[in-house]
Amino acid sequence: MAFVVGFSSNLYAAGAVNSDSGLGILPFVEKGGFMMYPIIFCSILVAGIGLERTYSLRRKNIIDADFLDRFRSHWNWEDIQLGLQLCASHDTSLARILKSGLLRFGEKVDEIERAIEGAGQHEASLLNSNLRALGAIANITPMMGLLGTVFGMIKAFNVISQSGTGNPGLVASGISEALVTTAAGMMVGIPALVLYHFFRAKIDRYVFEMEEISFQLVEELSFNAMRQKKESEQKGKPRRSKVSNQKT
Repeated sequence: MAFVVGFSSNLYAAGAVNSDSGLGILPFVEKGGFMMYPIIFCSILVAGIGLERTYSLRRKNIIDADFLDRFRSHWNWEDIQLGLQLCASHDTSLARILKSGLLRFGEKVDEIERAIEGAGQHEASLLNSNLRALGAIANITPMMGLLGTVFGMIKAFNVISQSGTGNPGLVASGISEALVTTAAGMMVGIPALVLYHFFRAKIDRYVFEMEEISFQLVEELSFNAMRQKKESEQKGKPRRSKVSNQKT
């Protein structure tokens, strides 16, 4: 949003500089040719996607610390339904991934890992949903500016071919159109590319952290861990019975 405001302020400054010649903001945009309108539309999309991803990629919506503490405190080997109910009551990415692991409770480790990896890939694709459009805008808008540059140069050379070089003002008009669209395309494309890589890095950190938490759950839900726990409980019972027999 700041980049869009900055772009508008630059247009206003350019209009203020050329106020003597009657050039305002809208005439300045129109001077860039018809390619300025899709570029401005792309700038609005960049602002909207940036605001939406900033709100959606808050840590509370992905990895809620309160949910994670409650999940660990309510963990019970004998009643998995407690964990499932807690995951169902929280609409976060981590809760959905942990729920997929809990639904495979008692199965082999490989099956639990595949379930968690599948849920993690699904959540990662949801987090990257609007970033595809942002990446496309980052690639398309500079090309739009380049296309406007080509149209502006064609216009300038048409003027030269018709009236020669005797009227430099007409030639400068086409060159000015070319420069305006190039600058506008880069001023939208560069911020879009920066936002794209910023959100991608943020999502990668979230996915890595969720994988670490989920793999800890895999270790706790593994069949071997449960078997060792049961064996240790069974070994402890006979020892107590021997001690009680000696006392009697």
